Amino acid sequence: MRFRPLSCFFLLLAVAAPAFSQMAPPAGPTVRTISIEYVGAETISRERVMANLKTKVGDPYSERAAEDDVRALFATGDVANVRIFAEPVADGVRVVVLLQGRAVVTDILIEGATSIRPERLRRELTFKVGDRLSEEQVERSRQSMLEVFQDRNFGGVEITYKIDLDEQTGDARVIYTINEGTKQVVRRIDFVGNDSVDAKDLRRAMKTKTHNLLSLFNKSGRLIPSQLQEDREAIRGVYQNQGFADAQVTDVQVIPLRGDAVELIFTVSEGIQYSVSNMDVSGVYVISPDELKAKLQMSDGSLYTPDGLTGDLKTIRDFYGTQGYIEASIVPEISPAGPGRVNVNYRIDEGTQSFINLISIQGNTRTKDHVIRRELAVTPGDVYDTVLVDVSRQRLENLNYFSQVQTVPTDTMIPGRKDLNVIVEEKRTGSFNFGVGFSTIDSLVGFAEIQQTNFDIFGWPGFVGGGQRLRIRGQYGIERADAVISFTEPWFLGYQLSLGTELFYREASFLSPLYNQSNYGGAVQLRKPITEFIAVNAEYRLEGIDIFDVSNSAPEQITSQEGLYTRSAVSGGLTFDSRDNLFLTRRGTYLNLTGFVAGGGLGGDVQDYGLSLEGSQHILLPWDLIFLFRGQLATVDTWGDSNDVPIFDRLFLGGANNLRGFQFREVGPNVDGDYYGGNSLGYMTLEVTFPIITRVRGALFTDWGFVNVSPWDFNSAGYNADYGFGIRLDLPIGPIRIDYGIPFANDGNNNSSGQIQFNIGYQF
Repeated sequence: MRFRPLSCFFLLLAVAAPAFSQMAPPAGPTVRTISIEYVGAETISRERVMANLKTKVGDPYSERAAEDDVRALFATGDVANVRIFAEPVADGVRVVVLLQGRAVVTDILIEGATSIRPERLRRELTFKVGDRLSEEQVERSRQSMLEVFQDRNFGGVEITYKIDLDEQTGDARVIYTINEGTKQVVRRIDFVGNDSVDAKDLRRAMKTKTHNLLSLFNKSGRLIPSQLQEDREAIRGVYQNQGFADAQVTDVQVIPLRGDAVELIFTVSEGIQYSVSNMDVSGVYVISPDELKAKLQMSDGSLYTPDGLTGDLKTIRDFYGTQGYIEASIVPEISPAGPGRVNVNYRIDEGTQSFINLISIQGNTRTKDHVIRRELAVTPGDVYDTVLVDVSRQRLENLNYFSQVQTVPTDTMIPGRKDLNVIVEEKRTGSFNFGVGFSTIDSLVGFAEIQQTNFDIFGWPGFVGGGQRLRIRGQYGIERADAVISFTEPWFLGYQLSLGTELFYREASFLSPLYNQSNYGGAVQLRKPITEFIAVNAEYRLEGIDIFDVSNSAPEQITSQEGLYTRSAVSGGLTFDSRDNLFLTRRGTYLNLTGFVAGGGLGGDVQDYGLSLEGSQHILLPWDLIFLFRGQLATVDTWGDSNDVPIFDRLFLGGANNLRGFQFREVGPNVDGDYYGGNSLGYMTLEVTFPIITRVRGALFTDWGFVNVSPWDFNSAGYNADYGFGIRLDLPIGPIRIDYGIPFANDGNNNSSGQIQFNIGYQF
């Protein structure tokens, strides 16, 4: 056999490896004794110290173990300072634990509070008698008490604290001293010297607001000294963005009025208004300078403003970024050009154009590469477009699969080529939820739900990472029982085409006191985005519908509907959605046009069709007021041999989701107070919500609507209307909406008393 030295070397290494693995680093000297020494009072027992030490008598001494011991002692929260070291002795080492324990709070005094009881202020304390002293907690409590006084318009309150520490016993007494000052409520805000800027524009920019009807909720009218400095900067910012680069707020006066009311007077030195004498760009080669200048916000003769400068820099960076010049440098140069005139030149170093060489995905321990890559707006070989790279990052963040997403360019050995590293950090995407909900529509309901938003149907055994969505939900309550299994593939056959399927069973007795209804079957949906805001969708649904337990006292319009139906229908729609947030929308538009056809060549017992146009507009107003306009027009009708729209396809209004001053589905045609729905409806809502405290908003609203018997009948003569108020709570258990609606117009068929509407869940 031929001798192979390299093979023999690896063979020897393999044989020797276990022996090497058994070799340990040289042991340290043996610990003979452990001595605990205190600086100050002995506030932590020796037994507790010893219990938190890895270092033991008889073991070899280890610096690493000593470092772990220091961390463990700090973690107890009973130690303010600690040091561990070893001293040599004849046959080993003596370990010394030198520590200073935290003092124990034995008393908390609050002095000087007269307008607010000390007992109320004690509720703001984040520590109590018997706790270890923490100056961080003492200061946090001071800040909380400050906020209590400021909420009650004691803006000039001063709160200091002193800690009396007995180093012999380790006892600490915390004393808060309060100087309340006078109560001050801002009733007027005026300005002196604002010849060029309207006072209302300055007030709008300020945090300090005058006292008004909403002060109980939005805390307006408070005078907080630290906030006045922010107001000065805000006023200066308004002036600067109107060209007054040298504007200053030179003085703020607090003028007492009657009682606790005060007036704020801001004195402004406007200076002169600056405009651009000459706007220029230099170092530009990939585009003509005039073309680049045409893209800018500021130009010759325009006002010189910080917003304009910031906007121009972003425009130039975005332009070069889209062209692949990711290392382009833009330096603004501002020079005087006479009284009230400046020259602006953007000096640009373009650098070299970059193209994407490779795209590397890192950190995706669960999510498959192709799930990430299909969301990217760039591919290898493309120009390194920084705008599209940012779009890619935003898309990945919107998946909600990752706690962090980074896009990092790295140099390569090829000039003009850069690798794009997409670095993600996975987070949990599966959830199991259960709980209880309640609404005035379907009463008390218990539910359990399993959901995986990053499901992989072929990913045995974990079934995670394929970018699909699986949802299994069951709920059972006093007036309903539901079960649904849904699955969605957002990129069907590799295209940005969402395919969804569901199987469902729903039984409801809350729809009417005169009958019960159950629906069971399945559906297939397709959804295709056309632009950023526009999408089309289509659905085929096959279901069995059972109308049962019909009351003997029900009118003929309802008793005639009893029985089992097979419904086979297709539907389609076009959606425009530019809302900034689905859960708390402040800006944006939502429009949805939907139509359906049932029966005919599709089979089934139901032969009808329907159209619906619904939409909403959200407008953000000052002080975080949100104005909402929402409305809908809809109609259903029969076709072919059918002459009656079944009750489960008829239209209803009333309840928490539309006309809140009326009971659920009790607006429209009825016989002796028994409602059976109509074939046309229209409604609109006007609503304003306003912040009260964090996660709590108030609401004022009015709802208008009608339901008519005939299809395509949008005559609003028999309209119903209400007005009311409500509250919105964003709680960990889910959002809660409580409204009280009061009817002020009805068609004579409806209960005209006010209604409380209660609901848990989001309205989309």
